Amino acid sequence: MIRNYLKIALRNLWKNKAFSAINITGLAIGIATCLVISIYVSYELSYDRFNKNSDRIVRVVLRGQVKGEPMREANVFPPLAAVLKSTFPEIQETVRLRNAGIPTITYKDKTYQEYMMGYADPSLFKIFDFDLLDGNKSQALTEPFTIILSDKTARKYFGNADPMGKMLFFKDENQYYRVTGVYKEQPANTHMRFDMLASMSSVADSRSESWLTSGYFTYLLLPKGYDYTKLEAKLPALVEKYVGQQMQEHMHMSLSEFKAAGNKFDLRLQPLTDIHLHSDYAYDLDTPGDIRYIYIFGAIVLFMILIACINFMNLSTANAVGRVKEVAMRKVLGAARGRLVIQFMLESIALTLIATIIAVVLAFLLLPTFNKLAGRNIELHWLSTPWLIPIILVFAVITGMIAGSYPAFFLASFKPDAALKRSFSPGGKQGTRIRSSLVVFQFFVSITLIVSTAIVYNQLSYIQHKKLGYNKDNVLLLHQTDRISGSQREALKGKLLQDSRVKGLTVSAYLPSGPSYSNNYFIYEKTSDAQIKTLRYEVDENYLDVMGMQLLAGRNFSAKFGGDTSAAVINETTAKAMGWGNNAIGKTYRHMDINAPGKTYQVIGVVKDFHFKSMHSPISPLVMELGNGWGPMFIIKHDPAHTKELVASLEGQWKSMNTDVSFYYTFLDQHYADSYQSEANTGRILAIFAGLTIFVACLGVFGLATYTARKRAKEISVRKVMGASVSGIVRLLSTDFLKLVLLAFLLSVPAAWYLMQQWLKGFAYRVDIHWWIFAATAFGAIIITLLTVSLQAVKAALANPIKSLRSE
Repeated sequence: MIRNYLKIALRNLWKNKAFSAINITGLAIGIATCLVISIYVSYELSYDRFNKNSDRIVRVVLRGQVKGEPMREANVFPPLAAVLKSTFPEIQETVRLRNAGIPTITYKDKTYQEYMMGYADPSLFKIFDFDLLDGNKSQALTEPFTIILSDKTARKYFGNADPMGKMLFFKDENQYYRVTGVYKEQPANTHMRFDMLASMSSVADSRSESWLTSGYFTYLLLPKGYDYTKLEAKLPALVEKYVGQQMQEHMHMSLSEFKAAGNKFDLRLQPLTDIHLHSDYAYDLDTPGDIRYIYIFGAIVLFMILIACINFMNLSTANAVGRVKEVAMRKVLGAARGRLVIQFMLESIALTLIATIIAVVLAFLLLPTFNKLAGRNIELHWLSTPWLIPIILVFAVITGMIAGSYPAFFLASFKPDAALKRSFSPGGKQGTRIRSSLVVFQFFVSITLIVSTAIVYNQLSYIQHKKLGYNKDNVLLLHQTDRISGSQREALKGKLLQDSRVKGLTVSAYLPSGPSYSNNYFIYEKTSDAQIKTLRYEVDENYLDVMGMQLLAGRNFSAKFGGDTSAAVINETTAKAMGWGNNAIGKTYRHMDINAPGKTYQVIGVVKDFHFKSMHSPISPLVMELGNGWGPMFIIKHDPAHTKELVASLEGQWKSMNTDVSFYYTFLDQHYADSYQSEANTGRILAIFAGLTIFVACLGVFGLATYTARKRAKEISVRKVMGASVSGIVRLLSTDFLKLVLLAFLLSVPAAWYLMQQWLKGFAYRVDIHWWIFAATAFGAIIITLLTVSLQAVKAALANPIKSLRSE
């Protein structure tokens, strides 16, 4: 029996090739979209969960507020880990991690700059799952100047030779590190990817007793089933004891007085599995994801499969008009309603399985492209995920049953005499309303996605063109200049200053956009209670001019003033936060820095506020102090007409120095653009899925238009006989669909407006949602609908009326 059903099902699919192809296309696109996004969502949710103790690991973070400015930092004080472990017995183990910057490492004749190196305590292996392929976990990181490498990095340095005991020379430190272990490269879905980790005892600052400086990512291992909020509730007393003591010593203010002034300073605990998607802390080890985008993509999965199923229902129902006599004859010959339902459900499932096979192939082909758009490296291996095949098959069968349920029960429900008399009206008014409602839903989702995509692109355009308070264009960054000798550096600098293509040159480690060095300090005024948390830039006399920053008061740094080593230029926000207003020039402040106590800085200038953070955050306080001119990069303002020639000249000069440091340059505007890569990726993905949903929705409209044309074939024939024009008939058939699209548009306006308002709240500086975006989307949806409906409307209008009226 089943074999017979399947044979009939395949015959009918082949007989109605056009409808089958359209149905398969719509379902394949919907299922492929669901597969790709589901893989992505699953990947994002899996971050750090490969650690067997992932549910027991928390990270200590700093949260607070100073003078209304929020503090959210992922790293904390050097002595915190040891104090926590000795104070609270429920903490089973602690470990600290620290970034190592970009060291230059030499082995024999090979020299590399490592961008993913860190330092770690020996307890690393007791908390995290680092699979040590060679070496002893209990000894690998105990001694100073020892280091462990990932297997990939070990091969890079040593090839197939045994790396154990080999010595790597760190040029910047003039120090050798001994290899004491090789670990299996960490999975990509972790927030702490390192190619090499050196012993924390190699860092002198790691033994500092300062509770006023930070830089150490601190993780705790808690007992199984322990509620971390209980430990978190005990942390304020520890902060009061240790931070309060040093605050009293350096600021002559207790922590209670500090908080009484409206400030906050707290330690919090963050579960390991929350770090990637629920983290908005500064200076993190990796660029975090955003849980909001997971919700958005999850909704797209749901809506896409619903739209594909709705499309299937409409097309199957439209096709059912041509099969009424077949079903009527089956019923006359004794076919039971249940068997007819099974017959049509099998047809639906067969079609869905075909679409699923195509969808799986599409998903594999599209995954690399999606990886580029999402900035991920997701791979899918059938052998490592054998459970995926049965899940896809079950998903296909369930989808087929859902998509085919309405057509199956609808076809099996009508009376055969009505069909044989040619007076059959499928579904009646109720059926028409259901189909129309489904089309409205399809266009509601499509229009909402299109409006959302337009607003995302509008916000990105606003970010790219907003006045930043500095000039990001035509600024070249020559990196790693601190790794060449002093004489070579000065010679190169002199040549550049004499080059007519160079309009200005400054040396610094600090950039107002993209990844940059950062110095976080409390600054305070000794004679008052004014204190704030601020970023600190070390710059030279040319920094403001090269960056195009505007001085509002006072002067810039100058070599003419020997006292400028204790001078500072601040931004407007710092002046306001300190309560100085327009009288900041001449004011003094100190750093709350245990390593340099008592040094006083005098404000010599106030610069107009500029955006040195993401547009997600408001402009915060910033102080700029005179550095020693030994930053890791030359920041070169240049003539845009000669960029290529300048780069070629720079590369030639670099190579002529015969240095083992590689030539590496970037542009400031690209750093700025990279800061919003996540939003740009999301915008592109939304645009693609918006296009796919509108395409699949149009397939549904095409099906409903076909059904309507067949249903009203006699009416159209009579109108033609009575003199109706082709344009009049097209207008007749199109009007109903335009009403559905307009209704969908009216429903989508408040939904899209609300969703985008919530998304835009994540930006401190954002666009307004303009009416023309909705108007343009509505116009586009109407044009697309008219084009889709017109295909069937014109065909129906041009048909020979005699064929439809012959039986009458």
